[in-house]
Amino acid sequence: MGRRWIRWSHKRGMRSSVVAFIFLASVFLKLCFGIGSYSGENTPPMYGDYEAQRHWMEITVHLPIHQWYSYDLQYWGLDYPPLTAYVSWICGFVANLINPTWVALDSSRGIETDSSKFFMRVSVVVFDALIYIPAVLIFSRTWFGARSKRTQDLAFLLLILFPALFLVDFGHFQYNSIMLGFTIMALNFFATEHDLLGAVSFVLSLGFKQMALYYAPAIGSYLVAKCILSGPTDGGRLFIRLGFVTVATFMSLFLPWIPPFSASPTLIIDPISRIFPFARGLFEDKVANFWCASNVIIKWKKWAAQEMLVKAAAILTFLGFLPSVIVMGKVAWDLKVWNKSPEQKLVETKDDPKPEESSSHTPILPLLPYALLNSSMSFFLFSFQVHEKTILLPLMPLMLLFSGATPGSEVYQWGALGSNVAVFSMWPLLQKDGLSLPYFALVFLWNRVVGYDPIGIIYTAFPFKSFVHLMSAGVYAAIIFLHFSEQIISPPDRYPDLFPVLNVLVSTPVFVCLWLWSIKCCVQVSWALTGPSGFEEADGQPQHRKHLSIAVNDASQMRTSFVAKSDRTRAVSLGPAQGKRVRRSSTRSAAGTGSSTALPSSSSVFRGTIDSSVMEGRAAASPK
Repeated sequence: MGRRWIRWSHKRGMRSSVVAFIFLASVFLKLCFGIGSYSGENTPPMYGDYEAQRHWMEITVHLPIHQWYSYDLQYWGLDYPPLTAYVSWICGFVANLINPTWVALDSSRGIETDSSKFFMRVSVVVFDALIYIPAVLIFSRTWFGARSKRTQDLAFLLLILFPALFLVDFGHFQYNSIMLGFTIMALNFFATEHDLLGAVSFVLSLGFKQMALYYAPAIGSYLVAKCILSGPTDGGRLFIRLGFVTVATFMSLFLPWIPPFSASPTLIIDPISRIFPFARGLFEDKVANFWCASNVIIKWKKWAAQEMLVKAAAILTFLGFLPSVIVMGKVAWDLKVWNKSPEQKLVETKDDPKPEESSSHTPILPLLPYALLNSSMSFFLFSFQVHEKTILLPLMPLMLLFSGATPGSEVYQWGALGSNVAVFSMWPLLQKDGLSLPYFALVFLWNRVVGYDPIGIIYTAFPFKSFVHLMSAGVYAAIIFLHFSEQIISPPDRYPDLFPVLNVLVSTPVFVCLWLWSIKCCVQVSWALTGPSGFEEADGQPQHRKHLSIAVNDASQMRTSFVAKSDRTRAVSLGPAQGKRVRRSSTRSAAGTGSSTALPSSSSVFRGTIDSSVMEGRAAASPK
């Protein structure tokens, strides 16, 4: 439906107003979600996340900074990094100007007037419009720059209708779009070679919610790999600059708790101890990760001490994201050119029509979205003290990949399955918050907009086309069965959490498969960049200039050659595009004559790897 509407709008001369209409429609939907229930509504004495966010506005407005992380910790003590506190102060300051009773110290606890709820809902929409929406708009224009305007608008639409984010931020009530927006903006800066600004943006994401650490291994390994590519001199200089910018940004966020700006040098312990609450235990609610799923058989909290569980979680998490870090480093080392002889460099660039542009964009950039998915999913599955809402973090890179995927492709199928199962994994939380109707309505709307039919997949399970197709059919059948069973069957007294546990057992295998799939994609993209057998081919000469593009017959087979249009494969690219796109007429001409068509100038396509699972391209030529 979304694709057809965008096509209809463009054909009728309304292409310039598509973005504005999508933005206004999304704001309308978010305000509609605000009419419904939220976390902790009418449930004293602690209420829920809604009251936590409001309470932080209350204490940041009325208390000095050094008391923010120590005031009445038993009642929703502040446990997020300083940028969250600063945003709470801004909201509290505005609320205090409009109606001081909304944020009156202590006496406003549990306030649920219509006017205060409207203000709280609007505050989420405003910050979403200021940070997340510009970030995804720039992403659609930067990362899909070589694609058509329709594809860019469709990607923007799909990222705006991020269903899990809708339900958590505008239903359950949180401000996750700020954290995700800063991370996406960091990716935009990396794609345009503004690495220092990208580092600042990611630190701001970390400074808003510590959960952004889920992305740290991927982004850290990418920046280190960028330094390796740049060589000892330029790379060393870049490394020093990145370190300085990162430390300076962190210090500016924590400045009020650092001497000489704080009254005591020990005050910095307050925010640090609140940000990393290891005392809470391995997990609280039922979460679709490794620990909760395996806890059905192995009672971890009974058989292992907490210190041991912390170490085990750290080791498993490290092993989970290690493959993407290794792949990123290996590709950077294989593609380095700073230690090659002039003769080797001449061989590499002799076929490049504009060698001076060949290094304008980082060739390892295509690995970054998959590395983000691998890293964040590893944290979600294996790390300590995970909440069901943190599935938003692995979903973000998956939705970035999905937004440019061709319908029916492997990325499209994994993205749709991952999004639907992620929303389903939050069903116990959403049901408790009174968000059952928004849950079903948004799932139906999103699948309709993206052109995905879960029911149809069940009917066409056999003969199955791929593993993800077969798995999707089984998972959707299980989800429908559990939803109906929950309405007609009461869980036995001995197993009151029967349905939440079954939810975990259905969702966790999907997330494990997504984690494994992200590793597979990292390896495939690395093969496309350097070749599966290494950097050098049989003649011993470096060949990475021949790997400027990838075409794939399907997501499980990648090869470093151009593909004829008759193959129905779509080349895609990662990185910012400059100049004009390749005309379809030239593509048809090359395919029709059977002649070999050289890759257009590096200004007309994304430099680096081209991967059909991420976005479509326009360049095509005869098979290898």
